[in-house]
Amino acid sequence: MSTLLKVENIETYIGQYHILQGVSFEVKKGEVTVLLGRNGAGKTTSLRSIMGLTPPSSGKIIYKGEEIQGLPTFKTADKGIGYVPEDQGIFGDLTVEENMKVAMRKQDVETKDRMNWIIDLFPDLKKFWKKAGGNLSGGQKQMLSIARAYLNDNDLILIDEPSKGLAPIVVEKVMESIVEMKERTTILLVEQNFIMASKIGDRFYIIDDGKTVHDGQMEMLVKDDDMKKKYLGIA
Repeated sequence: MSTLLKVENIETYIGQYHILQGVSFEVKKGEVTVLLGRNGAGKTTSLRSIMGLTPPSSGKIIYKGEEIQGLPTFKTADKGIGYVPEDQGIFGDLTVEENMKVAMRKQDVETKDRMNWIIDLFPDLKKFWKKAGGNLSGGQKQMLSIARAYLNDNDLILIDEPSKGLAPIVVEKVMESIVEMKERTTILLVEQNFIMASKIGDRFYIIDDGKTVHDGQMEMLVKDDDMKKKYLGIA
């Protein structure tokens, strides 16, 4: 399976704080790769570094064989990388329809096909098509945020904490949607909910204190109680 994204020993500062101190991982095409670790370990900063929102001071980010570290965010997005931020990043004053239209890079047959597919996946979006994004429930906002990232011809989608603050029944729906999306795109996921991560992830990387400390197939981590306890706080 080919490598779509390769992050090599990146270091990232936010102000005076040295957040990432040597993070490395690979994302294989067609897989769900999960970044795991305790709060503050550097998972979100890793995604933001890829997108150019907090550019790394050193190291390499290679996407489809091309180094992209240091590119402005809009150019990174134009390369075919979608981003679902932790705070969802939708426009609260715009309707669901307007949020989707704003996210479109182009209007062609393929984009319309993806629009129809994602609306079928999230029927609540169609139900509240004319409703302002700010008036949606937390789960509906998350669905809209994911739909916006999928809408364009992105070969890779970065998703940050999709289950955060959601009711268990909504988490199940989001989890099912990511599994279906996996058949059409590649996903790099940050997720604190280990049950969700273990069910949908193919490969994992653990980040601890700004460094990559372990990686492997998800099945291995599921069986390793000592590693889960040490790095994830799971008894």
